[in-house]
Amino acid sequence: MADVADIFRAHWPAYVAKFGRLIPPEQRAAARALMRCRTPALGGQLYRCECGQSHYTYHSCNHRACPRCGYDDNAQWLVRQQSRLLPVPYFLVTFTVPEELREAIRAAMRVWYGALLKESAGALQDLAAQEKHLGAELGLLSVLQSWTRDLRYHPHVHVLCPGGGLSADGLRWQRVKDANFLLPQVKLAARFKGRLKAWLQKDHPQLLARVPAKVWWIKWVVDAQAAGSGAAALQYLAHYISRGPLHPARIEAWDPPACDSGATSGGNVRFRYRESGGAEQHCTVSGQEFVRRLMQHVPPKHFQRVRHYGWLAGAAKAKWERIVALLDWRAPLTAPSTRNAPPILCVRCGQPMRLIGTLPRCPP
Repeated sequence: MADVADIFRAHWPAYVAKFGRLIPPEQRAAARALMRCRTPALGGQLYRCECGQSHYTYHSCNHRACPRCGYDDNAQWLVRQQSRLLPVPYFLVTFTVPEELREAIRAAMRVWYGALLKESAGALQDLAAQEKHLGAELGLLSVLQSWTRDLRYHPHVHVLCPGGGLSADGLRWQRVKDANFLLPQVKLAARFKGRLKAWLQKDHPQLLARVPAKVWWIKWVVDAQAAGSGAAALQYLAHYISRGPLHPARIEAWDPPACDSGATSGGNVRFRYRESGGAEQHCTVSGQEFVRRLMQHVPPKHFQRVRHYGWLAGAAKAKWERIVALLDWRAPLTAPSTRNAPPILCVRCGQPMRLIGTLPRCPP
């Protein structure tokens, strides 16, 4: 099976030669990390068996864009979030932006990404606060995602929202009247668009000038779906928390370029993905295009793609405790993780191997 790191080692030099200084520092750091992941360049451990057989294991890069890392972090995040699922119906709300706006967002990711998260949460809070809808403050878990299933650029925000909220006086839990309906989607889309435009006019007029006028009069789309207890939605969101957009198992084939081609020809990569309806599709791109599609989803350095708003925010502990009391609910106990790495078994005799020492660099 083709490996993402091997594809990058073959095509990254030509990609750098083509785009040069246009490549952001965080993308260069991500590429360097995943090409060094689990190689002698990061050091590792030396194991030895009684029969004399030796074995080296190499360290992971733990970069959030690396498709081979982040599984443990995802699992721990999922356990923490599941322990805070209230006994109420949940909804998964997805905020998207028009295609005409995507290039403006790409040109100033850090500013725009933060605004997408903040203003989508604000749109939900604005409508939920109205008495005719819910008359309450929501607690929101927001996750920014920037890719489609075939790795094209498509920034959008997923929000996991409980079907209820805390009343303005803090004395009542206001539950939605219908477990299949949260808020009007058309009004959410209009409010989201209005908040983004107001933010641009007030704080970033120079960015507003780069937005095509068409963006403000075409229809925006917000999708709100019932998510039951919220457990399945959390499982879905967990895939985007601490690792890249492509699982290595989805790569079906790679045609390595000829040694004398400089990775400028050949090297097509084929990977599979599923459409929203469940049908499996296949996508074939050149090696450089594969690198480009992955790198465009590397977020800005230190940017937090997961945020909590309302009474789920870190500063709203008192409100959270009030809600727990109003619902007469006790959070499930989560046992600390006790999983240990499986022993390294000798390939010659099958017996457990003994750790000899740590290797800071590649062994001779």
